[in-house]
Amino acid sequence: MSKTTLLIDIETAPNLGWVWNKWETDVIAFKENWYILSFAYKWLGDKKTSVIALPDFKTYKKDKKNDKELCQKLWDLFDKAEIIIAHNGDKFDIKKSNTRFIEHGFNPPSPYKTVDTRTVARSYFRFDSNKLDDLGQYLKLGRKLPTGGIDLWFGCMAGDRKCWKRMKEYNRMDVDLLEKVYLKLRGWMKRHPNLNMIEETVDNCPNCGSSELIRRGFALTRISKRQRYQCQTCGAWCQGESVPKSGIVMR
Repeated sequence: MSKTTLLIDIETAPNLGWVWNKWETDVIAFKENWYILSFAYKWLGDKKTSVIALPDFKTYKKDKKNDKELCQKLWDLFDKAEIIIAHNGDKFDIKKSNTRFIEHGFNPPSPYKTVDTRTVARSYFRFDSNKLDDLGQYLKLGRKLPTGGIDLWFGCMAGDRKCWKRMKEYNRMDVDLLEKVYLKLRGWMKRHPNLNMIEETVDNCPNCGSSELIRRGFALTRISKRQRYQCQTCGAWCQGESVPKSGIVMR
């Protein structure tokens, strides 16, 4: 498969602000706004998951909070992708990324479709929790790497090398687990972007692109009858051509 589907996960620094109290209180004022620390990505079908973090750039020595070059790398990936997959991506990863893109003066990347595995889990199932770690555990696909808490983020913000090493591994494992969860859920998705349109194919599975389809009955409405297929790779169902009909049609 060509590089059309991008799996992504970003990690951000928290906002820094002033407060009067510790528990459930309003922020008086922000001192520093958040920025992106790192992101991990993988093209679906590739073996390698890559991680790019602030220390990977020469500008890091002068300014540990300057994420412009990192965001440029992220924008380039968004611009190439036809489909972007992320867990809670529609509300977090993609919107957060867009926020940094416009902050740095970037134009919108080329249009793409999204698959949010958290939304998929909520739409088709009733898991006790839709968090990525809990889905991985429930589906027996693996777990996220423990971070030890917020100190990992504080350590990265302070430039601690051990913390950065841990953060990059944590980020990488999130994308590895994301891919496993996505592949497990893919066949259930009724609104998955149609790969036949993207890959310019005709008779393949619209969810995974496989040509391994078998006929499994018919999809019936009051006025039509279509051949029904099931993919032998991901399990998704799809419909084909209309079956010739005769006789009285109710109108």
